Amino acid sequence: MKKSIVAILMLMLIGGITMQAQEETKKKTKKCKKDYVVTISTEHGDMALILYKETPKHRENFLKLANDGFYDGTTFHRIIKDFMIQGGDPNSKDDNPNNDGQGGPGYRVDAEFNPNLYHKKGALAAARDNNPKKASSGCQFYIVQGKKFTESQLKQMSNARGAAPMTEAKIKDYSTIGGTPHLDMGYTVFGELISGMDVLDALSAKPNDARKGNRPLTPITMKVTVKKMSCKKIAKIYGYVCPC
Repeated sequence: MKKSIVAILMLMLIGGITMQAQEETKKKTKKCKKDYVVTISTEHGDMALILYKETPKHRENFLKLANDGFYDGTTFHRIIKDFMIQGGDPNSKDDNPNNDGQGGPGYRVDAEFNPNLYHKKGALAAARDNNPKKASSGCQFYIVQGKKFTESQLKQMSNARGAAPMTEAKIKDYSTIGGTPHLDMGYTVFGELISGMDVLDALSAKPNDARKGNRPLTPITMKVTVKKMSCKKIAKIYGYVCPC
């Protein structure tokens, strides 16, 4: 009789643990069910991006501005081959190149540095001025093109004073697809390109005027849209797996 009671209690305990595990799985699945895909459209093609949940302030701010149409009509006002393309400044809508890079919505966004989010090729990061807290511009951003580095170069960088730690994942990315490792932990990375790497390469190669802040000779205007999609559809279209 006692053995039967113990057996029943054990089955109830195991059943309770199993149900709890199933509920946790359901919660995680629900959290990962949908995400936002940001598309930056130019006359040279489209680039699709995902915004990181690990940087909620930058994510929410970018989504709000994009949904409000803030970025529509702005340009990539600064392009440097093997480095990055920068845009999102409302001043870039005018014909005065001298005020590019100085515009904004009237506020900054607190820095959200994360050693696991770094400047690999295709990274979306926030531009900023030289404020002491390294807070980000309220609207300006850049997308990294960068270049490839050897493993010895990367290890040498990591040994420099104040340099961000160089993990195996970083070494792999910076040596295979490239990036701008010297910017790590100095500027907030808050997303990444999941489609349109060829467009990034094409834009960064456009002729520019170094005397006018590397402004493209022909304006590169953008339109930014946001679409909420199922993670299943995102994986199917872009090959990107939403992290839980």
